[in-house]
Amino acid sequence: MTDKLIIFDTTLRDGEQSPGASMTRDEKLRIARQLERLKVDVIEAGFAASSNGDFDCVKSIANAIKDSTICSLARANDRDISRAAEALQGAANARIHIFLATSALHMEKKLRMSPEQVFEQAKQSTRFARNLMGDIEFSPEDGYRSDMDFLCRVLEAVIAEGARTINVPDTVGYAVPELYGNFIKTLRERIPNSDKAIWSVHCHNDLGMAVANSLAGVQIGGARQVECTINGLGERAGNCSLEEIVMAVKTRKDYFNLDLGIDTKQILAASRMVSQTTGFVVQPNKAVVGANAFAHASGIHQDGVLKARDTYEIMRAEDVGWSANKIVLGKLSGRNAFKQRLEELGVQMESESEINAAFAKFKELADRKSDIFDEDILALVSEESVLNDKEQFAFVSLAQHSETGERPHAKVVFTVAGQEVRGESDGNGPVDASLKAIESHVKSGAEMVLYSVNAISGSTESQGEVTVRLQNSGRVVNGVGSDPDIVVASAKAYLSALNKLQSKSDRVAAQG
Repeated sequence: MTDKLIIFDTTLRDGEQSPGASMTRDEKLRIARQLERLKVDVIEAGFAASSNGDFDCVKSIANAIKDSTICSLARANDRDISRAAEALQGAANARIHIFLATSALHMEKKLRMSPEQVFEQAKQSTRFARNLMGDIEFSPEDGYRSDMDFLCRVLEAVIAEGARTINVPDTVGYAVPELYGNFIKTLRERIPNSDKAIWSVHCHNDLGMAVANSLAGVQIGGARQVECTINGLGERAGNCSLEEIVMAVKTRKDYFNLDLGIDTKQILAASRMVSQTTGFVVQPNKAVVGANAFAHASGIHQDGVLKARDTYEIMRAEDVGWSANKIVLGKLSGRNAFKQRLEELGVQMESESEINAAFAKFKELADRKSDIFDEDILALVSEESVLNDKEQFAFVSLAQHSETGERPHAKVVFTVAGQEVRGESDGNGPVDASLKAIESHVKSGAEMVLYSVNAISGSTESQGEVTVRLQNSGRVVNGVGSDPDIVVASAKAYLSALNKLQSKSDRVAAQG
């Protein structure tokens, strides 16, 4: 007999809490549609009560996605829960996910509440939510570091009030696999009504064991839901990685004996979309989705793979979306071929005008670069979505001079609220000069905390993708820009980051 393992994706909520990873509504909607193509069971779309922007994101995703359950996080109070229920009204299948800290440290230092107060609030908030919606999940924040007796009492009570999923988070990434698995097992054995709920695990990666801990929670503890993110995205060291959990369970079905509803061939497309949207580059040796995940450099390994793939490959590259037969578009490719490729990549555009605008950008790029790869298209579409948002700053043109022995100089033309302006500066290099030219006019005062360049595909003709992370007044944002000219890509990334700094959407930090 096999059981179904529920995959709960929280890329759009917990993943977005990674500094600089905040996304626009359109970006979140695009990723949600890809998660639906991936056949994720539950999509945690956001934290509706944290800001009007997050409310709109949850509402838009709830209205657009039909095949996955859409979930909103909520603190254990009536306002948050009501706000979540309102945002989820249009969903075909909806869930409210309530969280409340239960560890002695969190109750005393953060909540400033007694254990009895926490117990009562957990019960009352679950009852209130259950009267609004049938599908309720409860998470005791910092659950793994909570007192076992108290945690059993709280979880028994919320199950009695109607919570049908119980998630036990390792909020700070403190657990080790065997102990965490046995912790879940003990809870299920000691709580009399534990069989009335599906048990879930949510592990952070601070000690590099989020995937191992989650799998131990499943195999030892009997959990049947795993909370995870694409590429392991998340604050600090990140969350449990969806692609690693899915492929571990699929590849070792002999051990886990679990069924999955995931379409694994959509994994790579989801990984690339999240990476290019957030600017968080996937390391080459990342399991499953890294560029080297199926590469063999050793002569012995190459010889073995050529004779029989299973000598060194335990899963097929094409099963997660890698393909040796990429369709490469070029300047002679037509609009229909471009549109079809967008659909295959999971990109849906709202109108024909958007497709036409993206196609015009594609043709412009094709005049400068002979072969257009999937990564180029995703970067182009991501950039187009920013332009459609009518942001404060937009790139127009750039001229720079750099010569050995002379200080580089740059002139940048860009728009501010639709009005064309010019900035000019010298610098330590052409990139430095270009960004200083922008800053000379904008005067944002932001501090750059990260500058990263990544080749989108593997040749000198490749587009460069630049990530710029800026920090100002406690806010940290990422800007991403792409262009065959690295200096231009850098200017676009800087302007993209400035646009995000302009956004006034306030967020309430939450961990589950």
